Amino acid sequence: MEDRKNYSRKATLSLKISEFEMPPMQDLLIIGRRAPIGPEAVRRMAEALSPEQFSIVRVEHPKIEAVLVRSSLLQMLEERVLINIIIEEAEAMISDTMVLRSELKVAVSVQREVDMS
Repeated sequence: MEDRKNYSRKATLSLKISEFEMPPMQDLLIIGRRAPIGPEAVRRMAEALSPEQFSIVRVEHPKIEAVLVRSSLLQMLEERVLINIIIEEAEAMISDTMVLRSELKVAVSVQREVDMS
């Protein structure tokens, strides 16, 4: 049986954020509160282009209304952790009228120690 005392599991995130443009789909879109396209329209667009591949996560933030995120990323990381990191990194560059797109790559590293006896 392995020893859980010396177990660590970490995720390294790399975000690339740029202004929204066509074609729109990458890993996520960060939607401003007064953006010309709202969360529901973004969800419909994503569904038309990539059925069942994206989810809308609404947030409580003064400038950001929602994040459209690739569903597979939500399976890899806890939603709250992922969304908090996205907002933390995007809030300095977004205005409430903008839509930002972002590429997000997740690399999971696992290190384990096992008892050799």
